[in-house]
Amino acid sequence: MIQELEYPFDGNLILRKRKSIRRKLAEQDGLIIKKIAILGGSTTYDIKEILELFLLNYGIKPVFFESEYARYWQDAMFGNEEISLLSPDIIYIHTSGRNIAAYPELTDSREKIEKLLNQQYMHFESMWEKLEQEYHCPIIQNNFEYPYYRLLGNQDAVSPYGRTNFVTRLNQKFYQYAQTHEQFFINDINYQSADYGLKEWSDPFYWYMYKYALCQEAIPVLCFNIANIIKSVFGKNKKILALDLDNTLWGGVVGDDGAEKLELGQETSAGQAYTEFQSYLKQLQSLGILLTVISKNEEENAIAGLEHPQMILKKEDFIKIKANWNPKSENLMQIADELALLPESFVFADDNPAERENVKYQLPDVAVPSLNHPEHYICEIDRAGYFELTQFSQDDLKRNDMYRQNEKRAAAQNVFHDYHEYLLSLNMQAEIKNFEPVYMARIAQLTNKSNQFNLTTKRFSEAEIKTYASRDDYICLYGRLLDKFGDNGIVTVVMGRQEEKMLHIELWLMSCRVLKRGMEDAMLDELVRKAAERGVRLIKGYYYRTKKNAMVKDFYGQAGFQKRTQSENGDSEWVLETENYKKRNYIIKVLN
Repeated sequence: MIQELEYPFDGNLILRKRKSIRRKLAEQDGLIIKKIAILGGSTTYDIKEILELFLLNYGIKPVFFESEYARYWQDAMFGNEEISLLSPDIIYIHTSGRNIAAYPELTDSREKIEKLLNQQYMHFESMWEKLEQEYHCPIIQNNFEYPYYRLLGNQDAVSPYGRTNFVTRLNQKFYQYAQTHEQFFINDINYQSADYGLKEWSDPFYWYMYKYALCQEAIPVLCFNIANIIKSVFGKNKKILALDLDNTLWGGVVGDDGAEKLELGQETSAGQAYTEFQSYLKQLQSLGILLTVISKNEEENAIAGLEHPQMILKKEDFIKIKANWNPKSENLMQIADELALLPESFVFADDNPAERENVKYQLPDVAVPSLNHPEHYICEIDRAGYFELTQFSQDDLKRNDMYRQNEKRAAAQNVFHDYHEYLLSLNMQAEIKNFEPVYMARIAQLTNKSNQFNLTTKRFSEAEIKTYASRDDYICLYGRLLDKFGDNGIVTVVMGRQEEKMLHIELWLMSCRVLKRGMEDAMLDELVRKAAERGVRLIKGYYYRTKKNAMVKDFYGQAGFQKRTQSENGDSEWVLETENYKKRNYIIKVLN
């Protein structure tokens, strides 16, 4: 992670140092390549260059197509060979208020204004539909910033003749479309321009001089927000928030001041700030974000603070609580190990600059916001886009419960001396079926998030998942695991492409929450059965080595495959004959 690109960043610095920043980022290993088409209604060259920096910082290497100036609609509606050859993974449409062809006139009738509004909207909807039919990939569309002047003053927002009113209604139509199209996302420049300052954002000088739809200094703000949407689509979001206690969740030091003297609640301005921050964190938790505590404190004092009557967050809201005097980087790594997560999944929130620097140095993949004033804590975390929401499934709602159930499973395991007996005691049941429409979002989400048990590390959008599921030459299976403690949700995915009597495994991944419980055996049994029914005699598995998936380098060998090849970089190919395959799963009951 490059510090210059972390929120809050200096846009002018990024614009000046873009080349040197890019050189640093290009040295990274393990980048995933994504093809992005930028269709612009104004000049987009700088947008492409700065967007590349933020995407590289998120581990995504973009390959771009950039439309010629203001040809966004023509390239979408009439085709462009370069876009077709690129076969984009995502399309970004950079339009703005400058691309609204006509506004209401004071002499217009209400009927004419409605017709004008619908004409402007259909100009865009017809384009989105054409792009969806042609490219079947996610689309990111700017909404519209407010006009930079108000002819009717404050009534401009109220009157149907006002441009502000017209833009608001046009935006609302965009939102309604987004609500009914899962792979269509709004880049909210209406909010971004207000947050930045509309007067500066829409400075006409940059339009007249360079045909920029926004001032040059605001381009990094725009690109940061686009990058957050893209990294969310491709599963690069953070999952867990590790929180300090003293002067982070409450005012004061519980070990020195005592729990009864902590600043919380409505009595003081500082207490109100901490209480509102906790309310924000509670809302994050409702989205499936995991909360943990890492505090340099005696555990007894930490628990006393968490039991303060004015606390919005309670002890049970935290998946893990580490209150001791160990380095916080060590505690964070311990939590990561216990939850089978990578450090890159974490955001570390602490008011102490020294603690923040220690974690940054020891764990560079952890996001570390600068929390200096409690009244700004929410803004620092919220604006950073760590938890940008594009896909949301029922499993996200249940994530906290799933991890709590894992704690019960771990406790139950300690009772048994024999691991096989422990697995039998879980009374596990599996649902292993072809991809179903209701689960497409979760399956796509899993393909983009799983790193450690991911044999080929391929990433797919929801649109791509739907395409493969519809093809006759593919076997696409998901696995849901249930046990006596609850539903683990969809935890594993296998995709294989049939080529005559051979099946090539193009994707096999599994959530680390269910490792070594036999689910991999149950999935292999079902994969072999389905393949054999199709006349497949040989299944070929591929392992592509990354820094994060070393744990599965011998998986195929342990599953009964024979190694065919191994390259110097650690990649390997394996084969399994279906004819003499012996069932491996005798622990999990597979439901019909």
